[in-house]
Amino acid sequence: MMIRWLYCLLIYLLSPLVLWLLYRPRQGKPGFGSRWPEHLGWVPPATGPRPLWIHTVSVGESIAAMPLIRALRQQYPQLPLLVTTTTRTGADQVARLGDLVTHRYAPLDYPGAVARFLRRTRPCGLLIMETELWPNWLAACERRGVPVAVLNARLSERSCQGYQRFGRLFARLTRVINPLLCQYRDDAARFARLGIDEGRLAVTGSLKFDIQLDEALVAQGQALHQGLGGRPVLIAASTHQGEDEPLLAAFATLLQHRPDALLVLVPRHPQRFDAVAALCQREGFALARRSLGEDIAPNTQIYLGDTMGEMPLLLQLADVAFMGGSLVPVGGHNLLEPAALGKPCLIGPHYFNFQDITRQLVDCGGAQIVEEASALPALVLALWQDEAARQAMGTAAFDVVAANQGALARTLGHLAPLLTRLQAEATV
Repeated sequence: MMIRWLYCLLIYLLSPLVLWLLYRPRQGKPGFGSRWPEHLGWVPPATGPRPLWIHTVSVGESIAAMPLIRALRQQYPQLPLLVTTTTRTGADQVARLGDLVTHRYAPLDYPGAVARFLRRTRPCGLLIMETELWPNWLAACERRGVPVAVLNARLSERSCQGYQRFGRLFARLTRVINPLLCQYRDDAARFARLGIDEGRLAVTGSLKFDIQLDEALVAQGQALHQGLGGRPVLIAASTHQGEDEPLLAAFATLLQHRPDALLVLVPRHPQRFDAVAALCQREGFALARRSLGEDIAPNTQIYLGDTMGEMPLLLQLADVAFMGGSLVPVGGHNLLEPAALGKPCLIGPHYFNFQDITRQLVDCGGAQIVEEASALPALVLALWQDEAARQAMGTAAFDVVAANQGALARTLGHLAPLLTRLQAEATV
């Protein structure tokens, strides 16, 4: 209890720094607008049956949770779903689910904020994606009898050793978790070392590999690609500020070797669409914007993907895929979408947000790391010129995705007893 008291004192003392980090203005990043009080638990009171609370932190976890959320909606229709994220970009991903779920921002781990959130939302259970284990969340759920499960859990050796310093406290806080579903056996072994009994542990694999692409969008993209008459196409997906200029310079070099080349450029954030369009035109490129319904003409050099929710279509246009957020220290973005489409994958050196997936793809030959944008033209040109190598690289990427699928079914199987009980209680 003393350690928890000290923890609460520390987070209150650090609250100005925490709030500044969360709400500081950042160019190119969307803010929370009028919804910022939700982080302090001031969410609209829930009505109707008690919802199942699913916490997904940010973009990566939200994307991984999409197939799970759709499956839960189909298999347990009586359970309303309340999805929380910490970030605005995660909220934007959840928004694509429409009225399948209700979205709220997650409470910060202040006792008052957590208590207020639970009182207003009245969740019947909590599913946590990855390993977002906040002491006051877990303690408050245990006091209120809210069952907690952790899905897609990872635990590094370094984190495990850190938790071992507080072994008894960790064991006490996590006793409410059942089950704890891990991505890999090493993760389960580390949680076992921390005192979580094997009866609550299971290995299900990573939900991130159970990606579900919109087949209609994929077909549209394939049709557009076939209409290009064999032009070589590179996509630069989910680019951030500071990346577009070097990528355009790299593409200008590619045009010297392949004047018929096409770049599909997809900025990550919609508030940058107009600025990136203006940049392309200022640099002298012939531009077509998807948002304006402009066709890809024979002289079009850049096709700007300035729409939302169409990434599978835009990826299918390309022969080679470069993933943005990786030439600048953003941490990269998920390569599984292009990999699932059998595209050769390229990514910059800053991929720390998706390190495991990227390393698997690199190790199997499905992806390559580009240390700087100036190295991109040679790699892309080599792939454009060697169809066999390009297909082999794309097949290797696809095989990684296929070999790791099945986590969704295993996860739902382990959750079935809990979810069946919660749905029965919701209908009483």
